[in-house]
Amino acid sequence: MEGRVDIYLSDAEEFLNEAIEEFNNGVKSGDQLKIRDAAEKAWNAVVQATNALIFAFMKKVPASHWERRRLLRELELANQVIAQLGFRDRYSARERNFHELVFYEGIVDINDIKVELDKVRRYINDVKNVIQVISH
Repeated sequence: MEGRVDIYLSDAEEFLNEAIEEFNNGVKSGDQLKIRDAAEKAWNAVVQATNALIFAFMKKVPASHWERRRLLRELELANQVIAQLGFRDRYSARERNFHELVFYEGIVDINDIKVELDKVRRYINDVKNVIQVISH
């Protein structure tokens, strides 16, 4: 992997770890704002992992969420493994669940957020695995 991809992946991991810590603290203290901020950090972890995936394959840095979805669609059309992993749908689902529902709308369902955090971890791991395959 090249430097820029590594930085995106490292950022994704750091944002997810911070999200989990902030989520747990928010749950313990009953602080809805911390939980909502944790959701936004988890969403940014997905954004960073997606940037890594797109940059690894296309050498482009998306300028917007719309562009990320468009480039993910292009990657899925060009690469069967990426298509099978459904990165575009997964990206859009995390955007909706974390960014829109939890962070912006304030809909806080603790059990749902736990499931979504696990999905972010799997997303990052799948991105890493796909990038590993192409770099060998």
